[in-house]
Amino acid sequence: MTGPLLTLAWTEDADRAVPLPSYATAGAAGADLRANLPGELRATGITLAPGARALVPTGLRLAIPAGYEVQLRPRSGLALKHGLTLPNSPGTIDSDYRGPLGVIVQNGGDTPYTIAHGDRIAQLVVAPVLQASFTLAETLDDTARGSGGFGSTGTR
Repeated sequence: MTGPLLTLAWTEDADRAVPLPSYATAGAAGADLRANLPGELRATGITLAPGARALVPTGLRLAIPAGYEVQLRPRSGLALKHGLTLPNSPGTIDSDYRGPLGVIVQNGGDTPYTIAHGDRIAQLVVAPVLQASFTLAETLDDTARGSGGFGSTGTR
């Protein structure tokens, strides 16, 4: 099965030796996305103190086909072992955006964590997009749940 074709372009300062996004296994839904740090940070990386966040560059720009989006999601191993997450997860990249692709990474752990140049930092998931139409009404139809929210369906 093949999906849509994403066209990639390097940013001007990108290290072209860093691998492009790729799927680690045949059944992977997300392609691994790597940090592509600017020259002055390549040797030291970006160290995130507990609670800190940073915009980590990937060195890429994307052309996403109309009717699709790219979602950025945390890598489960980094989240479990180190508390690294993406605070706006899933982050959405719209099909008409052509700027540099950066990943907002936050350290939710209790020790500093250093993101090294070339590290896998997030997953890139391609998803179809449907745009809704909107209409205003005086009332809405009734349901069994009604206006109950925020845990109203129980805890078990």
